[in-house]
Amino acid sequence: MIVIVDYGMGNLRSVQKGFEKVGYEAFITSDPEVIRKSSGVVLPGVGAFADAMHNLRASGLGDAVLEILSQSKPFLGICLGLQLLFTESEEDGLHKGLGIIKGRVLRLPTEVKVPHMGWNRIKKVCEAPILQGISDGSYFYFVHSYYVDPKDSDIVCTTTEYGIEFTSSIWKDNIFAVQFHPEKSSKLGLKILKNFGGMVYAHLPRS
Repeated sequence: MIVIVDYGMGNLRSVQKGFEKVGYEAFITSDPEVIRKSSGVVLPGVGAFADAMHNLRASGLGDAVLEILSQSKPFLGICLGLQLLFTESEEDGLHKGLGIIKGRVLRLPTEVKVPHMGWNRIKKVCEAPILQGISDGSYFYFVHSYYVDPKDSDIVCTTTEYGIEFTSSIWKDNIFAVQFHPEKSSKLGLKILKNFGGMVYAHLPRS
């Protein structure tokens, strides 16, 4: 069972519909116990980092997400869901994140229009399972004002140019996370959701 974490941030239905289009059922939930029992977890989101962390902590969803992250179950973070994995964010002050990935969330440079909104290319750095069938230079849809700066460059899957070259996706063990929005990125975005769904069900025991 794929679950989409509802912590009050973002249009979760569009992510759910994306999975439905590629043949996978995904359930939106705000119940920590449902998350713990899931086979794969998606943490999407748009909005402020501090508000998101407050909602995760206050609801108990943060602890459930941390448990999933520590296991071998596939995990997909989208946009804010990528940023929340990091140690801390500089958005509106300094705020602690989930701390799974060492590094900081930084603001895009003032030399470019912020937020970064629209289609942009990815440069593939590694061949992660989530990127199977995705070519170097493919376009995805972005909406963000901040980017992640991981301390460990080995986890970087793709980078994107926008004023600077920033990390646009990561891969560490069972954790995959992207700065762009697959659910808004047409066929290639749906391919990423399909790849994730395939990984989730590949981990399920066969009857």
